[in-house]
Amino acid sequence: MLRRRLLAALAVPAMAALAAFAPLGAQAQNTFPTRSITVLVPFAAGGPTDTVTRLVAEVMGRDLGQPMVVENVGGAGGTLGAARVAQAKPDGYYLLLHHIGMGTTPSLYRRLSYDAVNGFEPVGLVTEVPMTIIARKDIPANNLQELVALIRKEGTGLNYAHAGVGAASHLCGLLLQTAVGTQMTTVPYRGTGPAMTDLIGGTVDLMCDQTTNTTEHIRAGAVRAFAVTTPQRLPSLPDLPTTAEAGLPGMEVTVWHALYAPKGTPADVVNRLSRALQVALRDEKLVARFADLGTAPVAQERATPEAARAFWQADIAKWRPIIEAAGQYAD
Repeated sequence: MLRRRLLAALAVPAMAALAAFAPLGAQAQNTFPTRSITVLVPFAAGGPTDTVTRLVAEVMGRDLGQPMVVENVGGAGGTLGAARVAQAKPDGYYLLLHHIGMGTTPSLYRRLSYDAVNGFEPVGLVTEVPMTIIARKDIPANNLQELVALIRKEGTGLNYAHAGVGAASHLCGLLLQTAVGTQMTTVPYRGTGPAMTDLIGGTVDLMCDQTTNTTEHIRAGAVRAFAVTTPQRLPSLPDLPTTAEAGLPGMEVTVWHALYAPKGTPADVVNRLSRALQVALRDEKLVARFADLGTAPVAQERATPEAARAFWQADIAKWRPIIEAAGQYAD
């Protein structure tokens, strides 16, 4: 009896010592997450990135066993929200879901409070969303050719709404004005949600935005649609011609979205989030909802940290010479 007690007494500190030397990453993998996770959207509620985030967060939360709470922090082309995540504690509980702006920000902004190139740990790509050229429903143009003629005639007499410098709607508008060869009066908003409200109300004339934000309004007849910025027509909007079909070849752009954690987040936490993202992107209801909005989840192999990092860095390299040649900066 005495011998068994002695052995038991010696075993307790030995087990404690082993636990102390266990890899921290393994402990995180076994326990993460233990509370709710916040996903920051760097734009106003109601916009396309917000829509994508809420759909993904709901399914990811179920797989992780903890709720994912969406927080909207708009302003400065998405950089205010991105800075908040970049400067957050790197523990996996404060994430960023951002779009193509992650590829353009390093070139658009010459002075930032965070590292826009290396300040995040990519979790995975989410989707690539087509864009649509739309206008207030009573604009005097019936197709894209007539709209182009109207833009060239009215010029700055037409108001073009966008979600702020560097936002996807701003970049698409730049491409549209370049393709048409005429400048319009641009009206920046704190997100495409408020911009869409004013477009529907007739306060502004034109907009170029993601199908996740425009499809339902197009179907309802609340706005007039002229073209989609993809090589092929969309099953969700089969009657809407492509920009090439409608007379603006070369004006093709999609808006990619990805999920990020702050730099320094443990690899196994990032990988656990990535696995939950992959589960979400296979969810039948999410896939169907994405299809309704004119988009689709990326392939599973692209919803990984490695694929997202490679795509993100390549996009930075693609946009840098274009923005520098235009000489248009956000600061």
